[in-house]
Amino acid sequence: MSFIYFYLLILIHPYLACWWMSFPAAGRQKWEALIPGYNYFIAFKVTCNKPFWSLLLLVPGVHLIMLAVVNISYFRKFGYHSITDTLQGILFPYYLTYKIGSNGDPCMPETNWALEKDRAARAWSDHLILFLSLPVISHILVLIQGLFKKEKSGDKTLFKEWGDSIWFALIAAGIIRTYVFEPFQIPTGSMEKTLLVGDFLFVNKLAYGSKVPVTPLSYPLVHNTVPLINIQSYTTLEKGSYFRLPGLGQVKRNDVVVFNYPSGDTAVYDPRMPDGLMGHDYHGILNDEAKYYWTQESATKIGEIAQKFKFQYDFQAKDKFIDSFGQDFRNNYSNWKAIARKNMAEGVTYCRGGASETELNYIEHFGLIERPVDKRENYIKRCVAIPKDYIEIKNSILYINNKPAFIAENQCLMYFVDKASASFPSAEEMFEKYGLEYERGDFKAPETMDFSDKMGFSLQYNVDPNKEFYAFNISLAEKNRILKDFPKAKFNLAIAKKATGKNSLQLDNLRTFPNDFDIDNTVTDFHRIQIPYRGKIVDFRKENIAWYRRIITAYEGHKLEEKKDGIYIDGKKTNTYTIEMNYYWLMGDNRYNSADSRIWGFVPEDHVVGRASLVWFSKSPYLGIRWERIFKFIK
Repeated sequence: MSFIYFYLLILIHPYLACWWMSFPAAGRQKWEALIPGYNYFIAFKVTCNKPFWSLLLLVPGVHLIMLAVVNISYFRKFGYHSITDTLQGILFPYYLTYKIGSNGDPCMPETNWALEKDRAARAWSDHLILFLSLPVISHILVLIQGLFKKEKSGDKTLFKEWGDSIWFALIAAGIIRTYVFEPFQIPTGSMEKTLLVGDFLFVNKLAYGSKVPVTPLSYPLVHNTVPLINIQSYTTLEKGSYFRLPGLGQVKRNDVVVFNYPSGDTAVYDPRMPDGLMGHDYHGILNDEAKYYWTQESATKIGEIAQKFKFQYDFQAKDKFIDSFGQDFRNNYSNWKAIARKNMAEGVTYCRGGASETELNYIEHFGLIERPVDKRENYIKRCVAIPKDYIEIKNSILYINNKPAFIAENQCLMYFVDKASASFPSAEEMFEKYGLEYERGDFKAPETMDFSDKMGFSLQYNVDPNKEFYAFNISLAEKNRILKDFPKAKFNLAIAKKATGKNSLQLDNLRTFPNDFDIDNTVTDFHRIQIPYRGKIVDFRKENIAWYRRIITAYEGHKLEEKKDGIYIDGKKTNTYTIEMNYYWLMGDNRYNSADSRIWGFVPEDHVVGRASLVWFSKSPYLGIRWERIFKFIK
């Protein structure tokens, strides 16, 4: 943990800077420079008359900024104002502090802004501070204000005023954003209709206790990428371990929680795409990519056998072929993944390619990037299960501890309704009857209408090629409203098909947690599993290690080897493992359109950011401001 080195630097800095040599020139005693903590209190008091700024040296991410502030202020107190002096204060102040002390430089009076020589002496350093606070934009703002405001004799320059204001506004906002609350925007529809695309939220970080940043050296007010220029906004030069301050409570079942994306430890980076990422789920893309290489390698053989079995007519023959030939992929799975990982790291991905990429069947990008925990993408879901709970999904119904789970007011499920069982009116009449909000696309034929905010309504043919079905993505209340008006309508929950076969390849099993060939979970049917908790002892003779691979390696940082003679953790053969953190199970309220724990598994406690508390603003991409959602509390 590198935190300790930076705090050690702060602790010994007054001695390296020889403050005891120069304190007397500022009217202080030598011994005051030798008392840890008190020496900074005096230094801030002497240089800028703000002694309590010394407390900010305790705040990770702000501490090194404040160290630079005290150094620059110290130099200016002794008459050193140039741009090189300022750079030394930021990067390496010890030569100049020793020079000040050994030369016996006197303290200088405050800058006289009425004197042109005083203003000129610090002009370039003020430009530098302003640029570092907000590159380019800050100077544009100053120049614009300069058109309307003339500087008066005795006033600070606009560059000085803006530089100070922006820096300390960023520091204050950064502290609030990190430790109190943070704004968050809903980017996808996984929580509709509880939360809508275009909702702006406040995330309460005090609810569960604020996380001390793992990578505190980051540009203020951005998460992991600087907008527009798409460069990394943080450095891992200073890196800590997980620590959470005391909070107002614990994560409760059914809370709406914001968290760092668990599968985001590695990401496919492409600055042309939103957030610079080609989909956040690198591990899912890796599996798809491995399957792509396998199918390309096997294309000739697949074609020959496909012709023999006449797949278009004989579906049983097709399943038999996949069963037998697909075993080759399973047996060589690690090799195909290694090939896929290598090519992705070199900047080529096929499974997300398409004609949009200048008619290439692959995407050229900038390879893979690793993200520390606190810089992974922010996600938002509902916490449906807490540590020690048992979860299970049967026919799309979630069970917690063997009982049907809480159903949120706007939780949506997908139902198929046979057109023959109900004579629905036209889309326009449905729109008028139920007051649905239509947001997406142009009006089309009634069978293909899509009402997104209140009701999903579209015609689908994928259930039975000989029948027509309406597909409703609706809440329980909306279903009951429709049944009241159309009592003969027969609603059937959409159920995902499981892979079958004696030696089935089970490719679909790789898409659902724990992403294992032999565990046949789907998004609508999920095996019963206990949510891991701190202190739980996992016995691999009784429990499948597949559920715990990422916990052991990615989240708790151990080396895992699965050999023929047993399981090795950190080089030692063992049959058990003791869980080190608490974990949670989170799912989107829009159950059929949500990548959640069913896909990437447990959410570790060190990934939890805070509780989503309030929608403070909402704007539809299609209809404009949603006035009824402003300042709406989240349930």
